[in-house]
Amino acid sequence: MNGELLAILESIEREKGIDREILIRAVETALASAAKKAVPGKEQEPEQVEVKIDRQSGKISIVADGKEVPSGEFGRIAAQTAKQVIIQKIREAERDVIFNEFQGKMGDIVTGFVHRFDKGSIIVDLGRTEAILPKSERVPHEEYKQGDRIQAYVLEVQKSPKGPQIVLSRVHIGLVKGLFEREVPEIFEGIVEIKSFAREPGDRAKIAVTSKDEKVDCLGACVGMRGTRVKNIVRELNGEKIDIVRWNEDPQVFIAEALSPAKVAETKLDRAAKRALVIVEDDQLSLAIGKRGQNVRLASKLTGWNLDIKSKSELKIEALPPISELPGVGPAMDARLKEAGFGTVDAIARATVETLTQVKGVGEKTAEKLLETARGLMPAATPRPMLTLPEVEAATPAESTEPPADTPAEPAAEEPAAQPEPEPGPEPEAETASPQEPTAEDAPTEPQKDNTDDGDQKA
Repeated sequence: MNGELLAILESIEREKGIDREILIRAVETALASAAKKAVPGKEQEPEQVEVKIDRQSGKISIVADGKEVPSGEFGRIAAQTAKQVIIQKIREAERDVIFNEFQGKMGDIVTGFVHRFDKGSIIVDLGRTEAILPKSERVPHEEYKQGDRIQAYVLEVQKSPKGPQIVLSRVHIGLVKGLFEREVPEIFEGIVEIKSFAREPGDRAKIAVTSKDEKVDCLGACVGMRGTRVKNIVRELNGEKIDIVRWNEDPQVFIAEALSPAKVAETKLDRAAKRALVIVEDDQLSLAIGKRGQNVRLASKLTGWNLDIKSKSELKIEALPPISELPGVGPAMDARLKEAGFGTVDAIARATVETLTQVKGVGEKTAEKLLETARGLMPAATPRPMLTLPEVEAATPAESTEPPADTPAEPAAEEPAAQPEPEPGPEPEAETASPQEPTAEDAPTEPQKDNTDDGDQKA
């Protein structure tokens, strides 16, 4: 019987990974509790009951008040007590073993299978225990079914009354780093080092790598033959895009690499504030910023610098003089233009004669001069959209009382539009219709707008 006890304990040790000494102590505690039930009056004096098990032969010795108690005297209640204590001690020991095991795996990647779903969270079967993947640590578009294989990052391990609580994550940046360490032997061996990384889970990630061996290309090692290594990682991340860039000690070079695939023309650093002004060509601006600013956000996290992206045209526009320096613009007109929304030369250049003349005190001739001057100062770049002001548009219903004075001029405007213009050719009627309308309207309204110009000059 004693030999069978040691054999059973050794079997439990191999199966559950519990140390043999811990198991023997658990049996000794259980037998001590059973002896209290077998020996009356000893339950209040536990120090008087001693149980020893020989580690070599397995012989059990029970002594109570200096008298040896044979285990055969244990009744049913005492035996049941010993059984419960042994089971409890083994469970506690197993929980400690599992806790210590996964405590050492924090920051690593574990593989399991989807066991069940609980209020948006996923319970993952890790073999010896279960872990939880909370809804907050899941990528929104990822869907799983029961029995699916899943890899996740061990985020947290805590003790609880029910055993160790293991929290997993699929959104932590450490998941991408761990997958690269698994797929790229050079990273695992320390030849290639991941210097920094940034990620927007489920969408895109950037990592910066460098090589400690000049003969090993860090980018080629991460990508693999025909992209096999990085493809395996992308497949595990369910199609999440990964940008691998080369790390550099020079912030200007590193920032340019981090903003790839956009090409950087110039970088100006403010080392005190750790800000960088990145200048790109006009056709590279949208690529550098990325979809919803994603590229510049990831690049900023990757480099640790606050990045401001501007095109060359934007810099030239910012260097334009204030509108107060435009010819014909005095303090009063400057204030009215700014109040209407035309506070910069760029805003005036994108306006039209119609919108400018709706500003109080600006006539047609003044508007034309302002447009000519502003557009002459603008750099030659891609065309910018015309500017319409909500303030001006909101004011037009109040000014709708003036058109009755203009309405009698409309038939006069139709006469020149009907006779001289259509004669050159009937084919371009649709094309000539658009220039006729403004000329017809401008002809009768010229004397009225000249008066406003005179009023502006007198003012």
